[in-house]
Amino acid sequence: MFACETAPRASMDTVQAGNALIPTVPALQPPAHVVRKTGVAVLHDPLINKGSAFPRAERDRLGLRGLLPPRGLTLELQAARFMEDYHNPRELIPPEDVKLGGVTTEMARRWKLLQELQNRNETLFYKVLFDNFTEMAPIIYTPTVGWVSRGMYFSAEDRGDMAAMVYNWPHKDVQAIVVTDGSRILGLGDLGINGELDGLLTGFQRAFAFPQLPMFLTPPGPLLNRYRKHHLVFNDDIQGTAATALAGMYGAMRVNGLPASALAQQRVLCVGAGSAGMGVVRMIAAGMQKHGLSAERAGSQFWVLDYQGLITRARPGVADFVKPYARPEEDAAFEGEGLLSVVKRVRLGIPIGKLDLYCAAAGFSPSKVLPVVIDVGTNNLALRNDPLYAGLRIPRIKGTEYFEIIDEVRPTILLGLAGAGRLFTEEVLAAMAEGCAASNLRPIIFPMSNPTSKMECTAEEAVRVTRGAAIFASGSPQPPVQMPDGRELRISQANNMWVGNGSMGGAVDGALGTRSPCHVGLALGAYLGETRIVSDGMMMAAAEELPKLVTPEDLSKGLVYPRLSDIREISVRIATAVASAAGDEGRLRGRMREKYALGEEAMSTFISRSMYRPDYSALVHLEQGIGE
Repeated sequence: MFACETAPRASMDTVQAGNALIPTVPALQPPAHVVRKTGVAVLHDPLINKGSAFPRAERDRLGLRGLLPPRGLTLELQAARFMEDYHNPRELIPPEDVKLGGVTTEMARRWKLLQELQNRNETLFYKVLFDNFTEMAPIIYTPTVGWVSRGMYFSAEDRGDMAAMVYNWPHKDVQAIVVTDGSRILGLGDLGINGELDGLLTGFQRAFAFPQLPMFLTPPGPLLNRYRKHHLVFNDDIQGTAATALAGMYGAMRVNGLPASALAQQRVLCVGAGSAGMGVVRMIAAGMQKHGLSAERAGSQFWVLDYQGLITRARPGVADFVKPYARPEEDAAFEGEGLLSVVKRVRLGIPIGKLDLYCAAAGFSPSKVLPVVIDVGTNNLALRNDPLYAGLRIPRIKGTEYFEIIDEVRPTILLGLAGAGRLFTEEVLAAMAEGCAASNLRPIIFPMSNPTSKMECTAEEAVRVTRGAAIFASGSPQPPVQMPDGRELRISQANNMWVGNGSMGGAVDGALGTRSPCHVGLALGAYLGETRIVSDGMMMAAAEELPKLVTPEDLSKGLVYPRLSDIREISVRIATAVASAAGDEGRLRGRMREKYALGEEAMSTFISRSMYRPDYSALVHLEQGIGE
């Protein structure tokens, strides 16, 4: 029998010549090409890879759904995009961020170099990262990561198919998922896929065990409340920030020479009543209650401002989660009062306003962490009007329960969560310092917004205005500050890497309080403990453990978080504390439950030995089908 090859299909085009239509040379359609590969193997083959031009049917056939941005481009658009970059390279980082001292073009260049290494040799990449973590943390995380994200893509059009699509990810044993919808990446605004989750999230929950929900324009509070009591999930913006802030408060108590119980005597001004700001308030209030205050008394220690000013019980329409912290009606005369006047009137002790790190800091194997980008459209008109944008060019989908997170968090621990730039003016900083000096306390100033261009103030501004008295921690890395007497002050970084992952640092080996240390240690302890949820007690344990790891020498320098160079050891300590708290609550399962019965040393050893460490393993080849 002879094989019969079908001739290529032709389409006949014509051109007008006078009154006649003259046929042109037929446009031949290339024949179908048989491939023996699927998934990432297709994307790694330059002869068959089409990038974002794969049509939906081919994505389904070849197992590519989720591995590419959802919107398919034509070959012509791909060529146009290349030529645009060829002639007019698009700046990866906006010039205003470079001017404000945040992420730089050199940092982006280094990130691209690291990414190329990761794509070639992941073991070598993590070896380099482990050995140079202090230097590279600002490159692979805040502030650079906000502009150079990567991950698996799911769009609103994939609703119903997600549980199946996740298996297109090349690694099957996934231990953690980091999810974002690209709407609030590091305070950068709506980046679309470059950076209505509620219904989509269920697909992940059915397939994998430990998703983390970092940043969503849609309110993370309802999402968190819906899943946290039944699934192993936590929110970076609410819980990670809150635990890190509380850890910083305990660290600040130590710097001021006060016991942890002194937290209950502090009077706190929080500027911003959004989910992140109120998450911080609730966590600090919980810490106060642990040191003897009733819930009502703890609530009375707070003054909360939003974009309308001071919130009192006389104001109509105050959100339920804010009401416990609204001022009594006798303060109604100050309703709407601005930040500076409240700082002057209320003498405050404390005024307040993700993938490579899991592997480097928490010890998760890089093949077992899945980064996910949800594409539900974008409200960024520039992206919607850009024909070369690979995401869905539709308005961001919203559900009836979604509300807009309040942007303006004008803090004075000064704790800044606004993401709106320089809100901590010299007048506010000076008033803050004056009020704290009256109580013989050093002012605590935490501008936690990032990247650097979104910070409420810089370390230099805070140190200069307070004449070196400020206990300072920032969400983005800050360089050391030179004092008039020649001293160099190193800066703490208040980023939740500490609670969630382990620890982060700035361009120097200062202390880091980013949300990640809480993340990494929390994720590690919860995963190895096989807990079914992340409880408030586990979050509290992470927040209380972190400041204990600051050395006396660093405390004397005003640092409230441990040093980044100790990230792995710190992650083990936080994970041990988290697992121990879970054991106290009866939530541990598996081997960690056995270690809990033997004591914290056994738990710590088990956690340390379970962490990923980059090394080359011996490779053995087996024919397909053998050993599978």
